[in-house]
Amino acid sequence: EMEPSNHTRVTEFIMLGLFDHPRHQGLFFALFLGIYIVVLMGNSLIIVAVVLHPPLHTPMYFLIANLATVDILCTSSVLPQMLKNLMQETQTISFGGCIAQLFFFTFSAGTELVLLTVMSYDRYVAICHPLRYALLMSKRISINLAAGVWMLGVFNSLVNTLLVLRLDFCGPNLIQHFFCEFPTTLALSCSSTYLNEIMVYMADICLAMGNFLLTVLSYSFIIITILKIQSAKGKQKAFSTCSSHLLVVTLYYSSIFYTYIQPTSSNTLDNNRTAAVMYTLVTPTLNPLIYSLRNKQVKVGVRKIFPFTPT
Repeated sequence: EMEPSNHTRVTEFIMLGLFDHPRHQGLFFALFLGIYIVVLMGNSLIIVAVVLHPPLHTPMYFLIANLATVDILCTSSVLPQMLKNLMQETQTISFGGCIAQLFFFTFSAGTELVLLTVMSYDRYVAICHPLRYALLMSKRISINLAAGVWMLGVFNSLVNTLLVLRLDFCGPNLIQHFFCEFPTTLALSCSSTYLNEIMVYMADICLAMGNFLLTVLSYSFIIITILKIQSAKGKQKAFSTCSSHLLVVTLYYSSIFYTYIQPTSSNTLDNNRTAAVMYTLVTPTLNPLIYSLRNKQVKVGVRKIFPFTPT
């Protein structure tokens, strides 16, 4: 066995990129720059509206503002590097850049999963225990829940990223993806990635499956409660308070399950890239639209602060 010190360390990785047709690069650059601007503006509008418009100072909107922050972070961990690569002949990323991307992407993806669960819990309390809502989702509890969500996201990402730093990368440096993600990066290591794979797998099980089951549980109780409401108007009112969130959750989880639950024989590379586009670009673009279009209060808030916005 060679000593790790003898290995020539990989200083940069070459990205496969998102497309196999370099001639369309200019077009894609314009498209993705446009998407990035929409993500930044849409989510920033929501954050500013929630901060500055007092009627939006409730736990639900506080959590929506947190989601908007996570979405900006998620897209910013992938898109600027991708735009830079679209401008160049060879699509490369430095070793440090790849580690940073691993950390921030995993951090935002994990945080979003836990946050969506907390948001489902918030809707569960609002619909199933409306009289105790002020007590169960007080300002202090909301802030503690949000802080817990972010800390969990940081912890999970930090542990997995630090475990990558102890690996050796001495050989092939072609990343089969348009950004650094754990599976594609671990595949390039020339040391044993057994521990890394176990940790990533555990994070997937705990974060993805755990949060998915908790979210399904919350919505099962919500649906049972809504079905018990006598009046059609009451049913509709209760459903409308959680429909936006249900839509966001469905979007996010469907793209995750599409990535991870598919036969290995299928062309996983293209499928992975398609799904990654879903949760790094499409969901962060759609989330603010879903929340603002389906929500009178957000519309009013945005219009009060930015009278010129076409909402």
